Amino acid sequence: MSVNSIRNLLEMAAKSEPEKIGIIYENEQISYATLIEKVDKIAHYLTTIGLKKGSRIGIYSNKSASQVIAILAVLSTEYVFVPITRLLKPEQVKHIINDCNIACIITDKTKIENIKAIQFSGKIISYESSVESDVSFEEIIKCYSAEINCNIKGHDNAAITYSFGSEGNPKGILINHRAFIDGARVVSNYLDIKKYDIISGLLSFNLDYGLNQLFTTLYKKATLAIHKFVLPSDFFTHLINDSITVLPLMPIHITQMFDEDLHRIPQSEHFKNLRVVTSSGGNITPLMVKNITHTFSNAKFYSMHGLTEAFRSAYLDPSQIHIRPNSIGKAIPDVELYIINEEGEACKPREIGELIHRGTAIYKGYWNAPEESAKRFKSIHILDKVIHPEGQLTDEIVIASGDYVYADEEGYIYFVSRKDDMIKTQGYRVSPQEIESVVCENILDITECVVFSVPNVEIEEEIVLVYNAKNELARNEILFELKKYLPNYMLPSHIVYKKTMPLKSLHEKQIDKDALKKAYLS
Repeated sequence: MSVNSIRNLLEMAAKSEPEKIGIIYENEQISYATLIEKVDKIAHYLTTIGLKKGSRIGIYSNKSASQVIAILAVLSTEYVFVPITRLLKPEQVKHIINDCNIACIITDKTKIENIKAIQFSGKIISYESSVESDVSFEEIIKCYSAEINCNIKGHDNAAITYSFGSEGNPKGILINHRAFIDGARVVSNYLDIKKYDIISGLLSFNLDYGLNQLFTTLYKKATLAIHKFVLPSDFFTHLINDSITVLPLMPIHITQMFDEDLHRIPQSEHFKNLRVVTSSGGNITPLMVKNITHTFSNAKFYSMHGLTEAFRSAYLDPSQIHIRPNSIGKAIPDVELYIINEEGEACKPREIGELIHRGTAIYKGYWNAPEESAKRFKSIHILDKVIHPEGQLTDEIVIASGDYVYADEEGYIYFVSRKDDMIKTQGYRVSPQEIESVVCENILDITECVVFSVPNVEIEEEIVLVYNAKNELARNEILFELKKYLPNYMLPSHIVYKKTMPLKSLHEKQIDKDALKKAYLS
């Protein structure tokens, strides 16, 4: 078995620290010895259900210790783990299942109804006993007892994670074991993660940032304390009671935690154990920086920048957070970042160009989407005018991020815009095209619509829907219909009726989205 596999991390942690608590969830504490015992039983059962190597197994559930066991069990086999965000509607879940041909779904009682609604024909495994599932974790753990003999290689496929692309449907990105290991190794390096650390499991395990918390925990033989953010008061209690030392966040969490009456937030001395706070998945505002550094005064605050196609590209050293809070920083260890213009030349300081990522933690490509892969996964020869490679060398893949950035005179990078018109709101990437498609397919009175975003300091971007119809529709009527098909974070904050839509030209009959946005902001 390769040292570059998640299974190897689990085995090494269980071998060297069997009695140490690896997972904390609510009132449950799971040692590494108990964790691997449960993982082995689930993994062994999965190998008996007759699926071929590389088959996809979906995990569609709320966050829990059982979800962690499920993830590690799938990654202890030759199958591929597909996380399915719990907020997705049945039709979106169905798209993911069909897109990567999921043969088995692991779930909890709250999601089985959604799975049945889409008439899923594969095997259903639930955490708790249920008449709706084929078998449960409770039954497997009670009845199975077997060792797992893994032959996983670092280059083997580990997961397909789905995010929303510009074509409207969620698209999958294929990740191998080596990339997950590289992410854990590099993050452990620059955050200086220790064995004694207790890492907050606040983030969802559906995307790489959240999964990295689990894999970093295993890599350093630390402890992961799982928490689901519901109320700010509960969140602060989690930090104190679980003695959290490392806190990974997204900007939306920062906004939510400080929605609380500031007088009710515990004083900074209550968080003396907290030594590292990180944020990724969106822009950090000066207010966020002020609130974090004031409340968690003992902690170093790392602002980070990642890509869909590679785990992490840049981070801002905590010493710079008050000096240049809007910067995404510099390259992480084992990564080189370049900024090039349309001619492929290196941009001068403060000249805007595309961010190119070279080095570690690059993923394998988009699943069943060669055109999408071709847009981002490029030959290193796009850097020929920058690094001037010599010799007849085998080609290398780099990531053309689609992010437009510039660097200052000291090499600190600043994000400017995205190449496409993706919306980032509440920590999620949202496709305007998907919302437009849902509107047109399900609200027949609407003849045309356009979706775009406008800045919002708290959630990064707000979604705006502009539509055309014979008569103006009630806002609540539109939202009521959209809630049937879209999760809450994809619902428009603003809905605007237009009798006529501006066109880019009389010949193309294409709606001028830029004109609508400009008119809305004026």
